[in-house]
Amino acid sequence: MTDFWSVSLGELFDETESSESGLSSEEAALRRREEWNLGFRESTRMQLLVRQFRSPISLLLVVAAVLSMALGEVVDASIVIGILVMSGALGFVQERGAVKAIHSLMSSVDVHADVLRDGRETEVLVAEVVPGDVVVVRTGDVIPGDGRVIEADRLLVDQAALTGEDYPRARAIGTVAPDATVVDRTNCVFLGTHVSSGSGKVLIARVGRSTEFGRLGEHVARQHVPTAFERGITSFGYMLMRATGVLVGAIFVFDIILNRPFIDSFLFSLALAVGLTPQMLPAIVTFSLSRGAIAMARDHVIVKRLDAIEDVGSLDVLCTDKTGTLTIGSVSLHGALGIGGEPDEWVRTLGWWNARLQTGFPNPIDSAIASTMTPSGAPWKLVEEVPFDFDRKRTSLIVDDGDRRRLVVKGSVDVLWDLCDRVRLGDGKLVEFASHRDEVVATHRRLAASGLRIIGVAEKEITGEVQSGSIDEVSLVFAGFLTFVDPPKAGVREALARFREMGVAIKLITGDNEHSASYVAEAVALPDGRHVSGAEIARLTDDELTEVVDHTVVFSNTDPLQKERIIKALVRRGHSVGFLGDGINDAPALHAADVGISVEGAVDVAKQTADLVLLEKDLGVLANGILEGRRIFTNTLKYVGVTTSANFGNMLSLAIASVALPFIPLIPLQILLLNFLSDVPGMTIATDRVDDEQLVQPIKWNIHRVQVFMVVFGTISTIFDLTTFAVLRLVFHAPAELLRSGWFVESTFTELAVMLVLRTARPFYRSSPSRPLLWSSMTTAILTVALPYLPIAGRLGLTWLGPSVLASMLGITTAYVFVTELLKRRWRNALIVGGPAGS
Repeated sequence: MTDFWSVSLGELFDETESSESGLSSEEAALRRREEWNLGFRESTRMQLLVRQFRSPISLLLVVAAVLSMALGEVVDASIVIGILVMSGALGFVQERGAVKAIHSLMSSVDVHADVLRDGRETEVLVAEVVPGDVVVVRTGDVIPGDGRVIEADRLLVDQAALTGEDYPRARAIGTVAPDATVVDRTNCVFLGTHVSSGSGKVLIARVGRSTEFGRLGEHVARQHVPTAFERGITSFGYMLMRATGVLVGAIFVFDIILNRPFIDSFLFSLALAVGLTPQMLPAIVTFSLSRGAIAMARDHVIVKRLDAIEDVGSLDVLCTDKTGTLTIGSVSLHGALGIGGEPDEWVRTLGWWNARLQTGFPNPIDSAIASTMTPSGAPWKLVEEVPFDFDRKRTSLIVDDGDRRRLVVKGSVDVLWDLCDRVRLGDGKLVEFASHRDEVVATHRRLAASGLRIIGVAEKEITGEVQSGSIDEVSLVFAGFLTFVDPPKAGVREALARFREMGVAIKLITGDNEHSASYVAEAVALPDGRHVSGAEIARLTDDELTEVVDHTVVFSNTDPLQKERIIKALVRRGHSVGFLGDGINDAPALHAADVGISVEGAVDVAKQTADLVLLEKDLGVLANGILEGRRIFTNTLKYVGVTTSANFGNMLSLAIASVALPFIPLIPLQILLLNFLSDVPGMTIATDRVDDEQLVQPIKWNIHRVQVFMVVFGTISTIFDLTTFAVLRLVFHAPAELLRSGWFVESTFTELAVMLVLRTARPFYRSSPSRPLLWSSMTTAILTVALPYLPIAGRLGLTWLGPSVLASMLGITTAYVFVTELLKRRWRNALIVGGPAGS
């Protein structure tokens, strides 16, 4: 049903085949369809499990396992498969647990609606409401579908979850233009909103997926949006595949040209392919993320998607909605002002007694006024009242203050002006309204431009008897203005300042008007920048919007899909983007962001769409989560950088040595064992300390830096490997078995040493590794030295090393550490392999 807000009620009743008395039970049953699946399809267990294995790294490791089996190394293949399975299982358990935790946060209580069925009011489940139903709504009720108001008794509806508006909106009977926006459809109510006060009846036109709520749900559910971490790990995997293919293919061709045995050359090439893969990466990443999820849970953050933790660490832009996130989410009295904008206690007193004594329906404005003060002196008494209604737009009370009776009126400013012929000055003097009209109008404009909501206050003395039900609202004295605001939450300015210190830019995206958005931006000390409205965004192409978003700080009057466009534009600019929201209108943006962040009190769709859920609506909690994400991401990149460079160096050394030597420099089993031993301390990298300077800025994947790091430090490793070959071959005249044994020890030593050196940008002796990393490295080094002397040495192709050979290997390792430390100081910025976000 299109444009149901713009047709007459008679036409709408005809189109829905309904009437003011509602539907019959039989007709309602016939109309029920499967429309309550709103598109937020929860991942099945199988989908969650498959998601753990879909990266190119996982595929590369599966290929490595198959190649290991081809080499006859079933144990090594089993280790690789075991690593993959354990990593996937850990990720599955964590994400499945997070989904269950989210369910426990969501309301398990069925929501009901009161509908007219068979001519009488009947309570049904919201899911049983159908088009054509007439729903009776009262204060506190959730709206069960999109529909037209057919009766309204001072009906106010809170639409903040859908539109982001600060204040409840009045609903009334009537028609609006076919092209009216959701905000401007004042004759309609929408699924997911709720009645703030008053009562009414609604003719339901749309339910489920056809509602505004459902339309957003369908949009969010269409496709998975790859996050920054997923894009990075995918690019890294493809880079390794290319490097592996080129290196292994070249070695195989050279060996064939040199007339090496085909089978030996093939098996050696396969072993190199396995050796170049970071076999422990999935386990290390999953272990790191699981530790991070546990740490963040202690800080009251539920991690729904495990790798979102590393996305959090790379965030360089945080977009946030306004209402309830930066602000407290409820209206407060901001000021009581005279006609020139100066504070005026008499205006405050008049407003307080009007709000306190009125007996009409409760509303946020009166509650905000009544909570601000307790006037001194004798209490005023209510004599007569004309309550607020949406036609008069004012509340009028005759009160007795103990000395005299006076009429106190508060309401819409432009309405009161037409009733006033005088104004009250700051000294209490009454003068003609016409003489100060320009001043009053200028003050009103200035206050409105500052983002405040404004109502006027007027009064006059009453003489003589007052007839019941009659108040003479003429010749009033305009006293001044009451201003209201949804104030910033305590600590928000400090939290946002902390984000800026951490290198995270803040952008405000709201559905509210530009004045309100600008007020909040100034109140929370957002930096100066461009302000763009939803109307401007609608005129921009995606490419034009991409050029605008970097320099824009505030986006106002945005609809849900415009919020999504803004997020996607920031991603196209190369940013890693987080979005913090809690309403239905935030769901598309939450889905499009690299990290969608919601809160416990958010609507269900926001919590389902988000990657992180804050159990405390505190930006400080999120800042702590960002630091935790940076620690985890940094340690992951340590492993990536060190392992890929070491593996690349070893494989390049083997490639050169295989051409220069009359025999294969390492047998396949030794290559696999070398990788395994060097990865043992790698498993503890998740526990490593991170230098403070590595947490100052966001970090992200930077494949170019990974390649540079791998080639530069891998080449240094190759130089010392070739030095080892030369010493063993030319000085000790080592045969095949001794050369393999010496190089095996030296390669393991250098990989262990380089982990401790390159784990920090500081001199390695000024940055202490974690105890698990240090002790596992020392234990592995001792085991490596011992292997050639153990009974199994023969099966491993190793032989006894003399003291002079062993001393030479230790000397080469020491020289390697010294050169790497010097080179590291020149390449300091490259040590965070991902680099600063945005670089």
